[in-house]
Amino acid sequence: MSSVIPPFQRRLTLAQARRLALKAQGFTSRSPDAVNRGHLKRLLDRLGVLQIDSVNALARSHYLPLFSRLGPYPTALLDELAWSRNRHRALFEYWGHEASLLPISLYPAMRWRMRRAQDGVGIYKHLARFGQERRDVIDRVLASVHDHGPLGAGALNTREGPAGPWWDWSDEKHALEWLFAAGEVTVARRRGFERLYDLPERVLPATILNQAEPDLLEAHRQLLRQSASALGVATEKDLRDYYRLTPQDTRAALQTLIEDGTLTPVSVESWRQPAYVVGEPRIPRQIEASALLSPFDSLIWYRERTERLFDFRYRLEFYVPPAKRVYGYYVMPFLHGDRLVARLDLRARRVEGELTVLAVHPEPDITLDAPALKALTEQLEALARWLGLPRIHLACERPLAQRLAALWPVDLKRRRHLP
Repeated sequence: MSSVIPPFQRRLTLAQARRLALKAQGFTSRSPDAVNRGHLKRLLDRLGVLQIDSVNALARSHYLPLFSRLGPYPTALLDELAWSRNRHRALFEYWGHEASLLPISLYPAMRWRMRRAQDGVGIYKHLARFGQERRDVIDRVLASVHDHGPLGAGALNTREGPAGPWWDWSDEKHALEWLFAAGEVTVARRRGFERLYDLPERVLPATILNQAEPDLLEAHRQLLRQSASALGVATEKDLRDYYRLTPQDTRAALQTLIEDGTLTPVSVESWRQPAYVVGEPRIPRQIEASALLSPFDSLIWYRERTERLFDFRYRLEFYVPPAKRVYGYYVMPFLHGDRLVARLDLRARRVEGELTVLAVHPEPDITLDAPALKALTEQLEALARWLGLPRIHLACERPLAQRLAALWPVDLKRRRHLP
């Protein structure tokens, strides 16, 4: 059930804001018995972006948000929507919220970012400098893609000797990344996790490429409207962060969306800044979701907002020395109802065929009741099955892990074999 914010009431409690955010992010629908292409497309249109990241402790990050909302689904369906050569292609890769998959309908609204990248604006400094100084390499690489694409950086590499860490890219890799940011090439498909680049006209539909490019104001109106719809309730900074927009570009567009009634200003309990909603949304009276969340899930990727909305301080610890980690290497928050009630350090041990639970941390002042524990065990079992792992290993001796083990029942040193 839901209630309408009355026209004269523009103050939301924190609980209302959470429920509105969860509804907007797709956590109010029942998981379908069999997920099909239509379920994915509708959810992707709602979210407006999936972040891509190389960390693969469980699965690549772009697969996990769909699992959190829809349950087990064939990842080949997302691959088809993102990288197929047929009419089902519905996504494109670009810099949205970091490296991202975005609905193809947003391509025209991203052209301004591509033009700025051509001028060295809004991209990494080393890449901008390369674009200014090494046009010879860029032209050579673009000609190779034109003649032989789709191509990856490895096929073009002329450097002798091994690559170094991080930004020690070959000249050809720099050129491809510059061309990608500038919109002169796009990702045709992936081989493993390697991007294969081709010309946009050989990858994207002509109807999209031939669309008139919106002016800067209208492009930002579209992106802010999508951000507001996907976030449910958001401050100006929240809206900007979704597609990594600048304050200067955002403010004029935001003002026009308020003036024409697209966005409604509201205040949220304990928030210092005003927030905005789309129109006069219906707020669910309760949320009955349970989900394990990727560190790169759009519900929680803006850490300041996550803390403000859920009273949940969350930081990545991938690059923190092991001895200094507080919660673990790959920590997934557990959503139950409208709260983040625990966090788990998980790993897919593919050689051993098991999902390993390295640590289970309840949130301070939150006691997981029997329904929450049952929901958590169901989420772990569903995740293990989806990953093709026949066992769950509770490698944790904390009290909450012991309570989980009692439900299966196994002792902490043994594996849970899925039926």
